Amino acid sequence: MQQYRTHTCGELRKTHVGQSVTISGWVHRVRDHGGVIFVDVRDHYGVTQVVVNPGSACYQDSTKWRCESVVKFTGRVVERIAETVNSKLATGDIEVVGDTLEILSEAEVTPFSVALDSDCDENLRLKYRFLDLRREQMHANIVLRSKVASSVRRRMVDLGFLEYNTPILTCSSPEGARDFLVPSRLHAGKFYALPQAPQIFKQLLMVSGFDRYFQIAPCFRDEDARADRSPGEFYQIDIEMSFVTQEEVFAVVEKLIDGIFSEFSTQALTATPYPRITYRDSMLQYGTDKPDLRVPLIIQDASDIFRETGFNAFKQVLAKKGVVRALAVRNCAEQPRSFFDGLIAFSQEKGGKGLAYITWTAEGVKSPIAKFLTPAELDALQKLGNMQPGDVMFFAADTEKVANKVAGEVRVRLGELLGLKEKEGYKFCWIVDFPMYEWSDEEQRWDFSHNPFSMPQGGMDALLNTKPDQICAYQYDLVCNGIELSSGAIRNHRPEIMYKAFELCGYTQADVEKKFGGLLNAFRFGAPPHGGIAPGLDRILMLLTNAPNIREVIAFPLNQNGQDLLLGAPGEVTEKQLRELRIKLNLPAAPAAGAATGAAATAAPAPGKPTPGTPIS
Repeated sequence: MQQYRTHTCGELRKTHVGQSVTISGWVHRVRDHGGVIFVDVRDHYGVTQVVVNPGSACYQDSTKWRCESVVKFTGRVVERIAETVNSKLATGDIEVVGDTLEILSEAEVTPFSVALDSDCDENLRLKYRFLDLRREQMHANIVLRSKVASSVRRRMVDLGFLEYNTPILTCSSPEGARDFLVPSRLHAGKFYALPQAPQIFKQLLMVSGFDRYFQIAPCFRDEDARADRSPGEFYQIDIEMSFVTQEEVFAVVEKLIDGIFSEFSTQALTATPYPRITYRDSMLQYGTDKPDLRVPLIIQDASDIFRETGFNAFKQVLAKKGVVRALAVRNCAEQPRSFFDGLIAFSQEKGGKGLAYITWTAEGVKSPIAKFLTPAELDALQKLGNMQPGDVMFFAADTEKVANKVAGEVRVRLGELLGLKEKEGYKFCWIVDFPMYEWSDEEQRWDFSHNPFSMPQGGMDALLNTKPDQICAYQYDLVCNGIELSSGAIRNHRPEIMYKAFELCGYTQADVEKKFGGLLNAFRFGAPPHGGIAPGLDRILMLLTNAPNIREVIAFPLNQNGQDLLLGAPGEVTEKQLRELRIKLNLPAAPAAGAATGAAATAAPAPGKPTPGTPIS
């Protein structure tokens, strides 16, 4: 005999009418209708309404029915009368007439309502995350997360992949973010690092002869939070394959992603194969390498039209090797002046100097800058954008980096303001042909622009005979609705090519051996051509749930300051623990009364004091 329930709170239907049942769960809502009390009881599976009549044995316990208390009801299932049927509940055709009640756990007054999904302070939600996860939408998000993870595993196995686990305690990696360091007790003064990604290990698995690997892998990066990135840890669907080309990787990932989104969403999807957009075309046409294709506007280069212009603002930009980007927008001319002023202010918020524009009308062109332009320039602009009366062309002029960014932000903003952006659907694309290198003005040398382990297109010949800024790599990103879902690459599996690739960035062969000796040593014993990718599980769930930020799809996330408000991490440790690790702390002195706080109060330590992490001798 089941002690706590014969049925769950989402199970009872008309077929159970007349049966005596036991249900257990949380008190979701309580309503007193003239002495008859209605109690909604909730568990993981749903909600059942219990009716408590004044004459029942459990009526006297009504004072203890505080919301979120855990109760057990025994009673009889009855059919609701037509006017009281609740079509929003799976159990809405029936109710349970309560006979007996047992209070399993009394709840205190909750800091926010669980029954309502209304907004409240996020830090309060995170402090009481166990309550927040009882709320309908949050509970559904985490259930969906489990189902998506199961779907991923099933689909990857069907595609011929096997799941392997890689280490959590490892060495520092060159992923680009800060490592989380773990001090070693047995090896004083030395540290493990939590993996930013299983990059090297999954490549070693390919060298070890495991042909198709996947893992829903935890990754750890000490970086700031943003809407689509959780500080501290995240999960990715890590994939690696041997003897593959870039297109073969794409084919596998498209089957996986198309299957997941088709299974868990009814919204329209981009048909496979997804569009391939080169990095340079993406930066020009969309102003970003993460284009939101739901906006049907394309940026164009107007630099050549203004080479000899009399408009000094553009002429000066071009003289300094800048660019002019143009964005043609249909039927925009009738917008009020405040619309255009708002866009100019928006472009300045995004780092631009301003935003010029020209309006085409039946009578000609109208613009504050039109008087500075020649008829030939205006004619060239009209042809560039196929401008018709009622259309407007916007311009961003600056360095290529800034002009692209500003024009890209304005493009999306215009799509939203004018209702051009599709409200539903998932628009996927591949960004390909990333530049292998970019120039660092700060360090006055070439640096890797993406992943240093990628194979350059053209191999050794490209490294020897092509200018670094013209070398592309077999690197690719999968993008959906303006969100980067994953990055990947065909790997550089040839030691001699890797040495040369790093040499262009100023690294000696000894430097490469010191940093990546384990991987290179494996390559010397026969490495297959291989490549992979790692779609972000958290970001996929963000898209499927239309969540405003990534914390909505993670059960126990850190807040934006990297804190666990529920359990109090990061927290202090005991002196005994520090001594076992041979570490001394060198914390900034507490500010005196009335002294400055914040950054000013965390000045450099006094001379002679050990720096943080100094081993105890």
